[in-house]
Amino acid sequence: GGGRGDNKGGEGGGRGGGARSPASPMTSEAEREQALRDYKVTIEYKHLKQHAPGGVYLVPSLTDLRLFHGVVFVRRGPFTNGVFKFRVSLPPRYNDFNAHPSIHFGSYVYNPHVDPETGELDVKGAYPTWDPHRHYLVTVLTYLKKIFYMKTFGTDEPVANPEARELVRRDPKEYRRRVEACVRESQRSVFVNEEGCTAEFHEDRVCHQILRELMKERLKDPATMTRAQILEMVGEAKAEDERDGGGDGTEEG
Repeated sequence: GGGRGDNKGGEGGGRGGGARSPASPMTSEAEREQALRDYKVTIEYKHLKQHAPGGVYLVPSLTDLRLFHGVVFVRRGPFTNGVFKFRVSLPPRYNDFNAHPSIHFGSYVYNPHVDPETGELDVKGAYPTWDPHRHYLVTVLTYLKKIFYMKTFGTDEPVANPEARELVRRDPKEYRRRVEACVRESQRSVFVNEEGCTAEFHEDRVCHQILRELMKERLKDPATMTRAQILEMVGEAKAEDERDGGGDGTEEG
């Protein structure tokens, strides 16, 4: 699109009598390289649909190709039942060497690999050299999940939260207490959605409960259920909710 616009501008200049000024080869090459980087981001995200680690979900921003919102559900270990929302930011030159992605958690995470002040995951600590031929979005999401299941932490390498690592060694019970506190905080804040966040959670409403009951009652064989039948049940649930005064005056999809 950008290339076609440049050519038209050049031709217009020629018709007006001025000398034609083609786009700089350096500019064109830079634009092509950036377009290739952008394309690789979309390929990586498509790859995640089949290969994302279990319990980790990522949704692209509606306004920024290099911004994603996600959530990880922790199913066992010290962080069991944690629901940690996060965002992934990719630098403009992502898919170049040492162009690390950055990950920030939305709620407090007490973990040696998470900065206690900023909530940033220590990606560079895990991958000092980011190699685009070996490291991808799935790589960093796998690491993100892994930190919630680690039982031991090395003593030599630097970490984002040295106090947490020291507490693991010196007072495991106190470490566990702080971890459980941050799990509870993650559950309390799950319905707090940042502006522009695409990984949103909303509290259950009466119409959702009604819909579940209707589906259990009528959904004998999921293979035979049509889209029209599902939409009909959604309409019934909304109507019953409004009759019972459960509606809030807004429509939800």
